[in-house]
Amino acid sequence: MQRTTAPFRADEVGSLLRPPRIKQARAGLEKGAISADELRKAEDLEIEKVVHRQASTGLKLATDGEFRRSWWHFDFLAKLTGCELFHPGEGIQFAGVQTRHDAVRVVGRLDFPADHPMLAHFKFLKKQCDIAHVTAKMTIPSPAVLHFRGGRKLISKEVYPDLESFYTDLGKTYRKAVKAFYDAGCRYLQFDDTVWAYLCSQDELRKSRERGDNPEGLPEIYARIINYAIAERPADMAITTHVCRGNFRSTWISSGGYEPVAETLLAGTNYNGYFLEYDSDRAGGFEPLRYLPRGNKVVVVGVITSKTGVLEKKDDIKRRLEEAARFAPLEQLALSPQCGFASTEEGNILTEEEQWAKLRLAVEVANEVWGK
Repeated sequence: MQRTTAPFRADEVGSLLRPPRIKQARAGLEKGAISADELRKAEDLEIEKVVHRQASTGLKLATDGEFRRSWWHFDFLAKLTGCELFHPGEGIQFAGVQTRHDAVRVVGRLDFPADHPMLAHFKFLKKQCDIAHVTAKMTIPSPAVLHFRGGRKLISKEVYPDLESFYTDLGKTYRKAVKAFYDAGCRYLQFDDTVWAYLCSQDELRKSRERGDNPEGLPEIYARIINYAIAERPADMAITTHVCRGNFRSTWISSGGYEPVAETLLAGTNYNGYFLEYDSDRAGGFEPLRYLPRGNKVVVVGVITSKTGVLEKKDDIKRRLEEAARFAPLEQLALSPQCGFASTEEGNILTEEEQWAKLRLAVEVANEVWGK
């Protein structure tokens, strides 16, 4: 059967390719040719259009495509009290390409400000979704993301002499964020998270140790922070997570199946749903899904890739869903692309029409597997 609450049988991770109008407006703002208000108006127009496009595709939810963001994570994190954006000597290294030289560090006590700009972003999205009769989905980075990528080096030792106090404030900050988004009308919130996948990668674990950190025990620490952050969410609010192995201009960072973290992630965190990447051999097999508790939790299987425009065959997708159903009940599964289409404003290497074809495919297959 289809689902009437999030996550839906046909779903999406969040980001969409930036339309030319937004790219042109951003370039104009950087050159001083237009004002910030003119950029906002261009974003408003394109978000209104993309919400209706998602609804017409058959999706029961819509995001704002993350059109107002440059990064999937830094735009949110940099606006937390106690955090700041800075420009290190190098960017994030993906397979064969490096990002812009941006990063976020902790310079003060963490808190969630009442005027965080993404609250206003969500309110605008919700208005458009109410008109289009779809659920508004908001995406923000997981609390684990603020810690793992930079580790101890990017957390002020003067402010946080020990990491335990940092973890405590991080959980409190996100608990405030969850309440603030709920009060703004959000009933579908997602924590995007690269860290769980990195903890499955021997290469990323090595890099963590080289940064002077100890990755041992981090899954349990992150689960504790996340569970604290979402513990007071009302019953009518769904909170999911998306586990990503890197998504920048169709490239990636980490490899490794979910087995090392599956039990803690699926059984030990209290999410309503899990968007898991399964579009390549780098994600391993479906065996870790055996840790999904029987009940109401849902795994959204990402077997449609957002990294290329080649359209998958329906029979291949159905076969993979059947494989996944050997380890978790079909009624606790759903379908989506494995990631967003533009985790950064540069976007992946495919066309907008190829993007929409992927989302239509997810809807069509979900209707055929679970009924209309």
